[in-house]
Amino acid sequence: MARKDDPQTVEYETKAKNLLKSELKRKGVTYAQLAEKLASMDIHETERNLNNKISRGGFTAAFLLQCLEAIQARELRL
Repeated sequence: MARKDDPQTVEYETKAKNLLKSELKRKGVTYAQLAEKLASMDIHETERNLNNKISRGGFTAAFLLQCLEAIQARELRL
């Protein structure tokens, strides 16, 4: 299991965070709007929680996919 302070873990958490942030920006979706879209999928996160979770970058793959589905991201730019 990778440690949270492992440089490789930090690198990939940063990549995940930047990927999600860039897709939100590309779609013009704010954290408040993302919270609304997730709520319509019965996933309840506050704007503040989203800001904190995404800023940390240590979220699950499931959360990433939920966000991408919520904003209808069909293609990713890696």
